[in-house]
Amino acid sequence: MGAEAEHPQQQQVPPSSLRPGREEAAAAAPAVLGLQLSALIDHVARVDWSLLDRVPGDRGGSQQVSIEELNIILTEVNAHILPSRDDLMPITTIAGGSVANTIRGLSAGFGISTGIIGACGDDNQGILFVNNMSFSGVDLTRLRAKKGHTAQCACLVDASGNRTMRPCLSSAVKIQANEFRKEDFKGSKWLVVRYAQQNMEQIIEAIRIAKQEGLSVSLDLASFEMVRDSRSKLINLLETGNIDLCFANEDEAREVIGGGPTSDPEEALAFLGKYCKWAVVTLASKGCMAKHGKQVVQVPAIGDSNAVDTTGAGDLFASGFLYGLVKGLPLEDCCKVGACSGGSVTRALGGEVRPENWQWMYKQMHARGLLLPELKN
Repeated sequence: MGAEAEHPQQQQVPPSSLRPGREEAAAAAPAVLGLQLSALIDHVARVDWSLLDRVPGDRGGSQQVSIEELNIILTEVNAHILPSRDDLMPITTIAGGSVANTIRGLSAGFGISTGIIGACGDDNQGILFVNNMSFSGVDLTRLRAKKGHTAQCACLVDASGNRTMRPCLSSAVKIQANEFRKEDFKGSKWLVVRYAQQNMEQIIEAIRIAKQEGLSVSLDLASFEMVRDSRSKLINLLETGNIDLCFANEDEAREVIGGGPTSDPEEALAFLGKYCKWAVVTLASKGCMAKHGKQVVQVPAIGDSNAVDTTGAGDLFASGFLYGLVKGLPLEDCCKVGACSGGSVTRALGGEVRPENWQWMYKQMHARGLLLPELKN
């Protein structure tokens, strides 16, 4: 399998994989591109903590596991399912990954044209990823289809809605640095990237081409473990000056500045603001704070305090914030839209917003006088 991942047979996903009616729109460059080297399928389930007591790694984190460990976790999930909270299925299986969640949200909920750069396998998970993302209107013409496995992740959600991620990426196909083309980036406005120290060659090359083509770059810090384990590489990336926007949650922010549990998120915001035009620290139920130049704003969270599932909350916050930037909204309004979209995804299981929860979000935006999306049928 390792040889296949390094030198796979590949082809472009054909335009026919796009949702009917989207082919004409896909001819123009998407406004926002997402770089997700490996397509990913999330298996999301609400479970009791006794399962996580036997899962290696920190609760609330995103530690990689082997395919054998993933299969054991998924096998045991059914014995630890919590009673349903208005969900028809106790387990949700959907296209996932931080970047996929963000660009799917931008397309489906905000009407912003998006595309994804990456690779997916020729297995059932790859088919599911393509169908899910294309149905949401994401342009897949930059997604390479390769012979091999698609990445998977177990998303384990506790009774309080907090999630623990265990991704399996080692055997998955992925796009390599020498496969990027200028045509992939030309004409777009933003490139959305998730930090991953094991993929720095591809990330650096994609950012290099994106900046040459005039794109702004948004970076999500991925997980506190990732920042903790490879902080020096992250700082080097920030010091290039190529990161225009950086998102960090409270735990990631602490690790960025090397602080402990009592460290101040304002300090992390100021630190990120030295390198990035926009810096954002999300604070879960306490909302978020953001910095642009000398301007600093703080916005409360929007939504129910009793979240069903926080999977994708930060990713969908990024969708709303980027929508605001694309539309030229003030910094505070970008944060408010992000708070609305981040709150919308916590109302159901998984990192994809349901139609009824998009409607909830639009009502929240309308009540706050925010610019509503112009959606096409």
